[in-house]
Amino acid sequence: MAAAPHTLLLGVVGSTAYGLTRPGSDIDRLGVFAAPTIDLVGLERPTESVVTTAPDRTLHEAAKAVRLLLSGNPTATEILWLPDDLYEVRTRLGEDLIAIRSAFLCAPRVRSAYLGYAVQQFQRLSDRGDGSFSSDTCRRTAKHARHLARLLHQGLELYRSGHLQVRVADPQALHDFGDQVADGDVDAARELLARTEAAFDAARSPLPDQPDRAAAEAWLRSVRIAHWEA
Repeated sequence: MAAAPHTLLLGVVGSTAYGLTRPGSDIDRLGVFAAPTIDLVGLERPTESVVTTAPDRTLHEAAKAVRLLLSGNPTATEILWLPDDLYEVRTRLGEDLIAIRSAFLCAPRVRSAYLGYAVQQFQRLSDRGDGSFSSDTCRRTAKHARHLARLLHQGLELYRSGHLQVRVADPQALHDFGDQVADGDVDAARELLARTEAAFDAARSPLPDQPDRAAAEAWLRSVRIAHWEA
């Protein structure tokens, strides 16, 4: 697909990247773009995110992308760890960003972000009602449960190893777990969340206590230098 102006990095994320697609699944794309540096010094700030549907695509301006990465945001983080075949745009600056992907990681934020996002998915499950729902609600419940399990698995592995494995090893197990929870076994999700939190507590992470902000800053400055004008 055609790249937007100043797109530095663009890839297919979401269910396709995880290996969890089913018939009718959307194809989601995530990317990083550079606003012209000259636009950053005027009265009007350029937009920080560009979101489109048909196709589903989210692009974050370089500075916002860096902030999200430094916060440990799981969705933002995966753009730097995709399998090679899922990247659609990889400029030199995009390659440079991938090269410093570990600089954005630190143990406390990985733990907080992945567990936090999983808790959000669990809250959606526990708020779903009395169990009498439509087939559409069941599908959404199964989806939330799958993402909860994926976030917990990926986050714990990242915390333990310092490496994010985007494509899950056993997609069918996650689908089965989603169906189990959608059939009414919300306790399975609660137990998985508790077990994984205990595993985080017991694990020793090779990740540092703080991300390498200097490396992130240096990359962002190189973007600003390269994209001074439109």
